[in-house]
Amino acid sequence: MRRTGGPRGTPWIDYEQAVLAKEERALPKITVDTLSERITRALARRTSRRNLLSQLGTVLAGSAIIPLLPVARAADAQSKSAFTRNAQAKDDKECNYWRYCAIDGALCSCCGGGVHTCPPGSSAAPTSWIGTCIHPDDGKAYIIAYRDCCGKHNCGRCLCNSNQEETPIYRSQTNNDIIWCFGAPTMVYHCSTAVLVGAA
Repeated sequence: MRRTGGPRGTPWIDYEQAVLAKEERALPKITVDTLSERITRALARRTSRRNLLSQLGTVLAGSAIIPLLPVARAADAQSKSAFTRNAQAKDDKECNYWRYCAIDGALCSCCGGGVHTCPPGSSAAPTSWIGTCIHPDDGKAYIIAYRDCCGKHNCGRCLCNSNQEETPIYRSQTNNDIIWCFGAPTMVYHCSTAVLVGAA
């Protein structure tokens, strides 16, 4: 331990202690309070209140748009409905034919008509409800317009009721519980068709 002395009358000082005391005075301790104060003061020097409010408004408006961005939805088997998983594209007289994902009623293909044609003696209603069905072969979604054929008594064969994506009755464009013979010569229901409108 080195000791040093000053002019006459001054006490002896330990040299190492003197160096440590000088370093402690030279390097101030940085605490969380002083660090946050320095950051806040630096921010205040560089920005005005008006600028800060405009940047905050931009961030808030930008964050409101995030839900509108497109989202990649998984097209795996778990996200498909039970109807879509069991759908087939060969026999249009079966309820699991791919176009019948939202049909409710007797199939015109079993009553002398076709998938998109009414049987003789009945006429297609000008109104329809719609559904979006996935074709099992290509995996693409298609818009299907379901039209009731009216004018003859109920066929009663091949009754199917698929409620995929059905909405309540107050949103009638996708509700299949209504007799859709509006605008037809008669309101007597016979059967239902599934007309392919186009790709969804």
